[in-house]
Amino acid sequence: MLSVQNPSITVSEKDFNDPQVLLNTLQQIRESVYQEGQQIFSRWKPYIQRDSFIKSAENLAYYLALRRHDLRTLQAALTPWGLSSLGRLEAKVLPNLDAVISTLGNICQVEPNSLPNRPSIHSFLEGEYLLRGNTEDVLGKIYNQRWVRIMVTLPTNNCVHYKDIKELLHKGTNCVRINCAHDSPETWEAIISQVRNAEAQTGQRCKIMMDLAGAKPRIKRIIAPYGYKHIFRGDCLFLRRELPEFESQNDINFVSPGCWQATITIPSIIDSLEIGATVWIDNGRIGGYVECLMPQGVVIKITYARDKGEKISADKGLNFPDTSFKLNPLTDKDKQDLDFITQNADIVGYSFVQEVADIELLQQELEARQNKFSRREIALVAKIETPQAIKNLPELIVRAAGKQPFGVMIARGDLAVEIGYQRLAEMQEEILWLCEAARVPVIWATQVLEQFVKKGVINRAEMTDAAMAERAECVMLNKGHYQIQAVTILDDVLKRMQEHQSKKTSQLRALHSWKFDGIIPNS
Repeated sequence: MLSVQNPSITVSEKDFNDPQVLLNTLQQIRESVYQEGQQIFSRWKPYIQRDSFIKSAENLAYYLALRRHDLRTLQAALTPWGLSSLGRLEAKVLPNLDAVISTLGNICQVEPNSLPNRPSIHSFLEGEYLLRGNTEDVLGKIYNQRWVRIMVTLPTNNCVHYKDIKELLHKGTNCVRINCAHDSPETWEAIISQVRNAEAQTGQRCKIMMDLAGAKPRIKRIIAPYGYKHIFRGDCLFLRRELPEFESQNDINFVSPGCWQATITIPSIIDSLEIGATVWIDNGRIGGYVECLMPQGVVIKITYARDKGEKISADKGLNFPDTSFKLNPLTDKDKQDLDFITQNADIVGYSFVQEVADIELLQQELEARQNKFSRREIALVAKIETPQAIKNLPELIVRAAGKQPFGVMIARGDLAVEIGYQRLAEMQEEILWLCEAARVPVIWATQVLEQFVKKGVINRAEMTDAAMAERAECVMLNKGHYQIQAVTILDDVLKRMQEHQSKKTSQLRALHSWKFDGIIPNS
């Protein structure tokens, strides 16, 4: 049975052999989608200040209304008639429905006046045009044959060399990322100056994105027992509010024999932890659970690490997916950094966005600085890292893109440990679909070609991941010794894949991998 959350639209699979039943069902679905979509859009409209985003917000509302229904049986029934199965309608919801209804009406010889007008080619392609325009607003224009942008995370100042930046741009880098969790405004200014000089020398435009550090829980200080360099499964980590001053290694071992000790950048989180709560360290490379609560902190039992152990050091991120706590998304440091960002960067990256109030807070801070320093418009990229951010993503998109150029980063490191690795592939697909419906660009981030970037070693699974990233508008590489070579490889992979794939649609380019012996070509 097909149920689309409307008691009047319940049809058996057998009935779908009749094109008239298909037509009636689609007409009812179309009416339901329009009515529900308009209700959603009417709630959003007061918050949309950019006229250029109105059509995109409306399409997103229709998409949400449609995806409340399970249409799989209907999709299977449409295919034998040579009709669209509705599986690639993200950017064009109503035009796609209208096209199928119009064709079915002709098959059923229905009076044309009772059918929607057949959509024009322009209405079908409008969503793609708007997405490309919004992508240019955020990530800049491209001047080569590759559609997907490449973003590169620059290392800290001690490792940044002008010749490397120039080569990155020459090889195809479209955007560089500076993480404000490291270095200082003086360092950032020197790096940006190098990027601008490289632009002038190469003629390649390069956007600059600066990531706010945000309220990311990190290890502040760590002390190893007995001089150990690696932490193993079965070890314990004493996460403390503060570390006492130890005079010798013997003092450390006496206070907590055989146990690693660390402090956290946000000590208040410790008060929210309960026995059994899951803890992940360094993007999931190390995992454990809270084994014991103590007045000074909590003891974490390590249950996940490689057999040869893992290095653990200060500044590594911490995730607590089982624990609920609310952090201010903008720290005092972030607000200080915004003074520099609004004057020097093209894009601000926003970490740990979870709800509409977070977007509004940053927009207020940006507006205050733009009035003070300049009227230059700065784009906003929201990093999607938590289940709450996924749940609220439609509202986040509307509030952000309704006011300024906006994009979404799938921050797959934190997101994977927050929602579970098993769900990551599923959720990154849904984020891609939702953003395509809203015509906002997506940045595919975290561990793309990670082994190659850091060690110069090709990994088959990572190459496949990089190829799949072609469905986003931008792919981000992390820092590493082999960044330049990685850009070259990624540029080649993305150019190849765009010949075969555009979002969810396969491109039927002529294949040249096989010889068709015995087939006589057309003369």
